[in-house]
Order: sequence, then C-alpha cells, then structure tokens
Amino acid sequence: MAKRKKLKVAIQGLTASFHEVAAQTWFNQSIEVVECLTFHQLCETLAKGKSDFAVMAIENSIAGSILPNYFLLQQYHFNIIGELYLPIHMHLLVLPGVKLADITSIESHPMALRQCTEFIQALNSNGHQVEVRESDDTALSAKRVKELKLKNTGAIANEWAAKKYGLQILEKRIETHKKNFTRFLILSRKSVENKQANKASLSFEVANEVGSLADTLMTLKNNQINLTKIQSIPVIGKPNEYSIHVDVEWKRRKNYDDALKLVLRQVKNLNVLGEYTKARIEYT
Repeated sequence: MAKRKKLKVAIQGLTASFHEVAAQTWFNQSIEVVECLTFHQLCETLAKGKSDFAVMAIENSIAGSILPNYFLLQQYHFNIIGELYLPIHMHLLVLPGVKLADITSIESHPMALRQCTEFIQALNSNGHQVEVRESDDTALSAKRVKELKLKNTGAIANEWAAKKYGLQILEKRIETHKKNFTRFLILSRKSVENKQANKASLSFEVANEVGSLADTLMTLKNNQINLTKIQSIPVIGKPNEYSIHVDVEWKRRKNYDDALKLVLRQVKNLNVLGEYTKARIEYT
C-alpha cells in the first residue's frame, strides 16, 4: 500500500514558531513544514507550488492588524479556506544560568515585541536599560541566542522554542494582556468547497462619494449579515482611493447570497477572498 504523501505547509518563521503551532493545530495531522522568513517568501512558496497550503497571521488582539499581509492577499489572490485563533503566551528565553540582571538586549519579531511593551517598559523604568532588537521570527531569535551563546541577550518566544533550543524560561507570560491571541488564515491556491461555511472575507472598492461605504454596510445589515472586521488599505497608484476588506458572518446562507448580489451592484472590484467556517476563540 502506497504511503500517503505529507502535506507541505508554508509558515512564516522557523519550526517552533507560533506559525508552526498554528499549522500543526489546524491540520491536526503529520505535515511537512516549509520555513519562510518573510510573508512575501511564504506567498511565493505557495504560488510556485512549493507548498500545498500556507498559514499566515493576519491580526493580533494586542498589536492589531498586520497591514502588509492585506496587500499580499490582494496581490496573490489566494483562497482563504479556514481560520484559527491561537492563544499567544510570550516568554523571555535565555541561556541556562543567565539572570535578568545580565540581560542588556531583548530581541524578537516586531509583532511579539509590541505584545510585550509593558514588560519591556517596566524593565527599563527600574533602571535596567535594555536594547530592543527586531528579528524576522521569534524562533529565530531563540536559535540565535543558543547558537551564538549570547549570555546578555533574551529572546521573546514560546515554550516550544525554549524546548527546541534548550533555553531557560526566565520570565513567563510577559504579554501585556493575558487574553492574547493571533488570528491565522489558512491559504490555498485552489478554492475548497465548504458546505458548512458561515463566514467570508471580502474586498471591494467604493466610490469616493458621501455615503457610498455606508450604503454597502447597510445592505449587509438589512440582510442580517454580521460585520466582524473592516480594514481599509490604500489602492496603490490611486491617491485617495482605498480597498475595503471585511469579514462577515451569517446564520442563513441565503441571506449571505442575497446580500452579495446587492453589494455587487454597489461596489467596484468585489473579490470573495474565501468562504469558510468561523473559528472559535478559546483562551488558555
């Protein structure tokens, strides 16, 4: 009997990053992780068929939306086939034996650093000045501390990175808000039919006229469509014009279909980025 081929899933970052945790959680089977240091590389990997799927962070409950990724979604036209809300717990990782007083610099991914602002500010306000350095990935920061034997550097990452690289968790749960989560999108080159879909991500443009966006949002309301997210991004090369990204939910599919037909007449360049099942948020 032929052995089933593992799915290749592109992630931003290295193994033991939050992206890998998200991928393992969503697919819930043995997968082959394709490491990508940037989100652009992640998209290229999926576009060129070097992976079957990709997992992309799109927003964090503390740090907010990852705006460059909205541009990537527009550029690559991938299909969103699912979403995942992953609880995010940040820890300060150091080489075994290193104490807090030894730390002169902290490094991590910019989004991770933003999620731990209060911890870093408190550290500096106590007369212990530390330099903050940005890196391409949380797990990469942990790897650097281990491989370069950086006794004066702490990495902000998760417990999986600590285990993988043999680091000590010096300070636990340093995220500013304990109910911290990141929303990840599951991307595919092909659309996947989901008869249980009750959520969709859409993008469109509206005329630069009074009430044009409000009219579209009212159409959603009148058809019992719940708007859970709205994000505007500039249309490149068109000053004062914006692309509107929205996430919507429904209880009856017919309401969504009816609303979409009406919205199509009100907006320009309507794109259905994906229809999928709404994910649950479970804090830990």
